[in-house]
Amino acid sequence: MIEPGHVPEPPLQPTEIAQRRIIEPLLGALVIAGVGFILVASYAKFANLGATTYALDAWFPSIDGLQTGGDVRISGVKVGEVTSISIDPRTYRTLVRLNLSSKIAVPSDSVASVSTEGLLGSQYLELLPGVSDDMLKPGARIYDTKAPISLFKLLGQFVSGSSSTGGKDGQADGGRSAEPKGTPGEAMSRSGAGEP
Repeated sequence: MIEPGHVPEPPLQPTEIAQRRIIEPLLGALVIAGVGFILVASYAKFANLGATTYALDAWFPSIDGLQTGGDVRISGVKVGEVTSISIDPRTYRTLVRLNLSSKIAVPSDSVASVSTEGLLGSQYLELLPGVSDDMLKPGARIYDTKAPISLFKLLGQFVSGSSSTGGKDGQADGGRSAEPKGTPGEAMSRSGAGEP
């Protein structure tokens, strides 16, 4: 039953039906192609990133402030970054894993040290290249490592060292100022007391 005032839609013409049958699949194909392009581009980006870097490991007795994401530098130039930091529960040494640019080859006798940017700046990992002709392969270990020098520890040692030295000097001065037993002055006084 048709309600009063309702105007029924005219039936679609055969040409409109044909146009819709063509446009709708095309739109669906375009959407699928766009999603596929994004997925392929993302995969290519990550695959290319993995191909242009390689990982190295380094063990440290202490890293004092070095964090994941910190720079890895050679001669002050960033060549990679720290990707993970973990501790060995048996030896309590710290394992630092770093990713380096594949354009940078590191000699096997290189040294890794934790340095500070400025006086109180952030920590970064510095690589000092060696002279060996053998280069470290992906996944290899840097054996020669140096823990960072803590400025606060040095100041603490300096302060405690100077105070303890001052105490010893004071004791030594006190010992020198006191006249020991059996000095010539004592002998003269004793000999004077014994004379009639």
